[in-house]
Amino acid sequence: MKSSISQIKDSLRDKKISVEELYDEFLIKAKSSKTNSFNLLLDKENNILSIKESQKRYENGNPLPLDGIPLGIKDLFCTKGIRTTASSKILSNFTPNYESFVTQKLLDDGSIFIGKNNCDEFAMGSSNETSFFGPVKNPWKNKNVPTDDLVPGGSSGGSAAAVAEGTCVASMGTDTGGSIRQPASLCGIVGLKPTFGSCSRWGIVAFASSLDQAGPLTNSVEDAALILNSINKHDFNDTTSSNHVREDYSIGINDKLDQKIKIGIPSDYLKDVSGDILSQIENTKKALIKHNVEFVDVEFKTTEYALSTYYILAPAEASSNLARYDGIRYGVREEGKSLDDIYLNSRTKGFGDEVTRRILIGAYVLSAGYYDAYYRQAQKVRRLIKDDFQRIFNDVDFILTPTTPNEAFKIGDKLDPISMYKNDIYTVPTSLAGLPGISIPSGLSTNGLPLGIQFIGNYFEEKKLLQIAALAEKELNFNEQ
Repeated sequence: MKSSISQIKDSLRDKKISVEELYDEFLIKAKSSKTNSFNLLLDKENNILSIKESQKRYENGNPLPLDGIPLGIKDLFCTKGIRTTASSKILSNFTPNYESFVTQKLLDDGSIFIGKNNCDEFAMGSSNETSFFGPVKNPWKNKNVPTDDLVPGGSSGGSAAAVAEGTCVASMGTDTGGSIRQPASLCGIVGLKPTFGSCSRWGIVAFASSLDQAGPLTNSVEDAALILNSINKHDFNDTTSSNHVREDYSIGINDKLDQKIKIGIPSDYLKDVSGDILSQIENTKKALIKHNVEFVDVEFKTTEYALSTYYILAPAEASSNLARYDGIRYGVREEGKSLDDIYLNSRTKGFGDEVTRRILIGAYVLSAGYYDAYYRQAQKVRRLIKDDFQRIFNDVDFILTPTTPNEAFKIGDKLDPISMYKNDIYTVPTSLAGLPGISIPSGLSTNGLPLGIQFIGNYFEEKKLLQIAALAEKELNFNEQ
């Protein structure tokens, strides 16, 4: 069983291992990995000053909250002096001269970055197969077909695979329509998407600005809480950053429930699901019902519209955000006889098929004559989805759903867009509403592959969400199994 952040810090404090030895241990394993979960690894020389400073703080008895903890960072976060590519060709030579808000907070709390994790190009994908640097392989294997390489989910597939195989203690990901929770489920780890606006988007390569949210992928709910403490801060540089009161999310995370909890299970989410998926929900109910938890059936009125709404709004925002990549200001530049040719060649050769597809969809739905028919209508439906959630939260404390409609599948099996988009069917509604959600591993399928369940909470109630997730994690006991 992998060590938690708290256990690693205890070992460092008790001098059972040094910060340098810890870093070397993870780096050696990462270098020998065959999953392609990192686009870039940082040698010890890149971090030697941070390693020495962390070690000194342990020796002086005043370590920072994440001192010496080796983290992976999704290659979507700008890291000062370290190449940041968004797993794309067009940014394959981009090195920022500034640090994203979230990664700066992690550095301020003593963490050490081991490398930049592979992801779907510009975070557009659900299987980590769209990366310019090649697909990521899930460290799990189908016990019945062990020769197959499986997808880790996406877009934060490299982050999820790295945590699952133990090449970093935890990783930072981003979630636009499920890109933290879905790969967490397929890789058997914990993935937390905070409330939209909780964590700054400043310095994160933008996909869809009204949906993108940073969050941790970890081995345990407690680790997710510890990292959330570092990154959940207000940032005046981000106009969508909320200035609400923050808490220490790790305090009391394992306390007993002091009042009755009511959890809604949406019947419309469980239509046509496999027996494996259904059993995860039933097992969770049996595990929690003895802890003063009541389960009730609920039903959304808008679920069938969520995917189509998302795949209008997200590409629309993407087409606007990606307009800046022209080969002139920064990024890879292709040759051309005129300025227009340079633009055309740089963008044509710089973007992959899925990114190009979404840019074209986005430009179409925003164009004259179609804006009202598609984009404006999708915004109205988004409001209905948000209201639908609030209607249900008037009667329940949390909502419990499957995280994904299936286990990890073979690389190359779902390359057609519609099949791929359906992988986000249970995570997209939460993102459209801007609500917090967490996926925890709940058990194994008949093929011996991990499956996850998702708890959804109300706005800015991450502490309560983490507490119920920690209780379910303890009862389901996935890591021990």
